[in-house]
Amino acid sequence: MAFPITLHPVGRRALVVGGGPVALRKATALAESGAVLRVVAPHALAELRDLLKRIGGETIEREYGPEDLDGCLLAVAATGDERVNDRVVDDARARGVLACDAMHPARGDFTMQAVVRVGDLTFTIDTGTASPAFAKRLARELRERFGEGYGAAAKTLGRMRTYVKAVLAAPERAGVLQTLAELPIERLATMNPAQAEHEVEETIERLRGHDDAHATSAVVCASRASALAMTQAREVAARLAARGTATTILNITTTGDRVQDRALAAIGAESLFVKELENALRDGRADYAVHSCKDLPSSLPGDMRIVAISTREDPRDAFCSDRYETFAALPAGARVGTSSLRRRAQLAAVRSDLSYVDIRGNVDSRLRKLRDGEYDAIVLAMAGLNRLRLQARYTVPFAVDEIVPAVAQGALAVETRANDEPLAASLREAVNDSVAELAVTCERAALEALQGGCQAPIGIHAVYRNEDLVVRGVIASLDGSRIAAGLLSAPVSTTDEARSLGLALARALRDGGGLDILAEHARPQGRPLAGTLIVLARTQARPSGIAAALRADGAEVVEFRKDDPMPALLEARVPDLLIFPSSGSVAAASALLHDLRHLERRPTVATMGPESSAAALAAGFAPDLVAPDAAIDTLVGVVREHFLESNAP
Repeated sequence: MAFPITLHPVGRRALVVGGGPVALRKATALAESGAVLRVVAPHALAELRDLLKRIGGETIEREYGPEDLDGCLLAVAATGDERVNDRVVDDARARGVLACDAMHPARGDFTMQAVVRVGDLTFTIDTGTASPAFAKRLARELRERFGEGYGAAAKTLGRMRTYVKAVLAAPERAGVLQTLAELPIERLATMNPAQAEHEVEETIERLRGHDDAHATSAVVCASRASALAMTQAREVAARLAARGTATTILNITTTGDRVQDRALAAIGAESLFVKELENALRDGRADYAVHSCKDLPSSLPGDMRIVAISTREDPRDAFCSDRYETFAALPAGARVGTSSLRRRAQLAAVRSDLSYVDIRGNVDSRLRKLRDGEYDAIVLAMAGLNRLRLQARYTVPFAVDEIVPAVAQGALAVETRANDEPLAASLREAVNDSVAELAVTCERAALEALQGGCQAPIGIHAVYRNEDLVVRGVIASLDGSRIAAGLLSAPVSTTDEARSLGLALARALRDGGGLDILAEHARPQGRPLAGTLIVLARTQARPSGIAAALRADGAEVVEFRKDDPMPALLEARVPDLLIFPSSGSVAAASALLHDLRHLERRPTVATMGPESSAAALAAGFAPDLVAPDAAIDTLVGVVREHFLESNAP
């Protein structure tokens, strides 16, 4: 078991034995940490000699000798000769010098982890030597996620901490520092020292409260950890704090955040960015959650409710490009990135000559991919761009009658447990915008009546024109060739009237051809496993959520346990897929696996996580599909995507 520590080798001598690419990598990492380098090798790469020359290190081109360890804090054995590496490690230990064996990490005293530095921040990555390539990927993603702004923010927080220690007694410091640490990164990054001190004073005053009689205990807000989600959560928390209730923010990673290598529609579930936040409310880890309202499903679980809708940011979708000024200026065949089926369908209706491709990630990473040339243009929500104060070189909003926005786009929804009346009342008073609430109620009523989720190709947008609420809607086929559109208006002053208008729009869209389009959408997306025979190996008798989800996708599922008789169905047919949700389920299906070995066609094998994968491999059925985590939605999404690709023309 590794014990991670941080060394400060600045000014201390480190020895690297070896002159090849591995030695170069190790020497570069040590040089970045400020170590004084000595490199010993019969022959050293020119790049390694140049590095030593730049930093004032020492290159000794000869065979290694024990005397090379004199005065060293660390030694790295990085030759291609195991015997030499063994000598270096043994000699180092005899002299009390910490040693690293680059060929056999477990043999040495320490390993050199991948390091990402952002200003004064240092991130280290340790995969337990299992996958250096994966460590490189994580390092790349950390650099993408945490830019220079985080380093600048850390400097600002360092100044703030010094000031807090100077002006506050110890018992008060922790709460103030925690609140300051939750400020938006972009705000911290741009503060000068005077602004930082001013922010500290305001925070102290706010937390102490102007009127202690109205102060309440702190509550916890569940939020996704992205920059946009945190900005939105802090916006709500600030409004609540102004009324005497402090908030601590609990970061939660959702299914939609974890699974980044597949399109949202292929993951296989609604509530991709919501469910885990609701679970935090249920189990008491959080008291309220803040969502982008467009991420919410059209109906909520019975134990949850929306207590407030925020003032709406710009609800429009935006064309973003660093090369082309407008959507019309894109050349035929240009790559346009979007993760939304709604956007793709409506964009294709305007321009079918473009290539629409999936893009995942948060707002800033999508803009980075655009800058790196992976896409000619991308389409994002103006609301997110405005809240983060981000934009591409060319950022042009689409008119709502050209690309109809998603239901509730631009609004924030605050969710609580259904029975939490006092907090619900406080949040509603602090956050709710009655005009936005009526518009969102109308839009969500239409979506619910159409039985469309947040991934359906449906756009609905309501806005007040004088006393009337005007709502427009569109349902488009994925290739943009067919569109059902509607536009209605009525005087609306209550939520009941808003719902009625939304239901009327839904009827108009259904009658105008929308029902056929949604049915067409549901066939490939909603029943992708139709005609598929799946064997699910089980160890328990209770109902299986995996089986239910697969059957909902149209699959024929046979649940097989250790002592079950061989189903007659399997005597006449070969399964298309075997699923092992646990290592124990592989053993439970041993009789079935014995029979399947003699068949000409081998079924596809899917597993959940590394343990079931290893067990399947040991049984002679190497997995073809592996769900990265033990979640039903993730497994079903992996299976769905496989069969969608297999059946694609």
